[in-house]
Amino acid sequence: MATKPPVHSEQYPHSYYLDTAKEIYDHPQLEGSITADVCIVGGGFSGINTAIELRQRGLSVVLLEAKRVGWGASGRNGGELIRGIGHDPAQFINEIGQEGVSAIQQMGFEAVDIVRNRIQTHQIDCDLQMGYCDLAVKPRHAIELQEEYESLKSLGYKHEIKLLTQSQLGEVIGSDFYQGALVDMGSGHLHPLNLALGEARVARDLSAQLFEYSAAEKIIQGTKPKVLTAKGEVTCQYLVLAGNAYIGHKLNSYIGGKVLPAGSYLLATEQLTQQQCNNIIPQNMAFADMRIALDYFHLSADRRLLFGGLCTYSGKDPKDIEAALRPNLEKVFPQLKGIRIDYEWGGMIGIGANRMPQIGRLPDASNIFFAQAYAGHGVNATHMAAKLLAEAICQQAGHFDVFAKIKHMTFPGGPTFRSPMLAAGMLYHRFKDLF
Repeated sequence: MATKPPVHSEQYPHSYYLDTAKEIYDHPQLEGSITADVCIVGGGFSGINTAIELRQRGLSVVLLEAKRVGWGASGRNGGELIRGIGHDPAQFINEIGQEGVSAIQQMGFEAVDIVRNRIQTHQIDCDLQMGYCDLAVKPRHAIELQEEYESLKSLGYKHEIKLLTQSQLGEVIGSDFYQGALVDMGSGHLHPLNLALGEARVARDLSAQLFEYSAAEKIIQGTKPKVLTAKGEVTCQYLVLAGNAYIGHKLNSYIGGKVLPAGSYLLATEQLTQQQCNNIIPQNMAFADMRIALDYFHLSADRRLLFGGLCTYSGKDPKDIEAALRPNLEKVFPQLKGIRIDYEWGGMIGIGANRMPQIGRLPDASNIFFAQAYAGHGVNATHMAAKLLAEAICQQAGHFDVFAKIKHMTFPGGPTFRSPMLAAGMLYHRFKDLF
């Protein structure tokens, strides 16, 4: 039987990832007053990896997580490690110049390397498997894939890439739903919660102080910012806000107004036979199609199909995730019609208006930094954001300023009205996907 829709409790939501988690660790709740060079708010990929990067540079770090490490999008996402950062960096050429555009393009490749190196160096058991395909649903998608292929070649992308026509798709996927694909052996998939938990272990080993059930309730700006929690407080030289979709308008209205929480959801089937796996995904790759309301999927290490999508902007979870996603799964893989669903779960991701990660510092507080709004592609982008934040805090040469120069719109109407407005906009783009 499938689990119930995700319950946003203090504990981890029930999911396939939770049932196969390997390094869950109970961090203490913050009590009393402590000091550190840097305080980080948020215990997902951005926060944990910023802690790692800073400790490697010798700064003392306190990390505050409102619930559990990896509780949010970092521990619930589709687990796809895909090249690239943001959507079409060339659109920002007037703000960052061609040099900045090129830098973001190269960082999109480097970010995947950061993840792979961290996994390898610290022996994090998170089922990393390389191999990924972008899938064309419409003829225009196939044209876009050709353009992406040529762009990757021109940028010197070092991994194997290959365009597949519709007649060649059987090499990688057992589905008649698609019209072409771009194979990328430099991207892949993994178990995101195990990655987050493994990286939290790395941060602890480096003597970062991690606290759970320690939500930041108030920030006091100044030469030494102070973060207040229910039972304690942290005084620091630098503050990093890395709560993404969960940071909240109340904690900081400047960045809270620039990110929209959007729901994304997944199913995990019963265990498949090896023959079933070979029939649907013969090379164990990850996939995502090119629609705005996209599907994404791959096989788990124990031969389940993990199938996700259904991006929503209402702030509410579907009443029945399986009922909403099963038709999509069976459209892609009709041979799995009626397959038992063992898990269903989801949560909030952060989306900005221009679909480019927001990495910068507050305009009225140069010692307060932030990173958020990865638009569903945060597994690699969070790790690059962490590196850039650490470089900026340590005043090292890097590309932090490239991102900091990009302007990001504040959603109008405040928390009450921005979700319906964006939902209307996304309906327009989904309508365009029909043609």
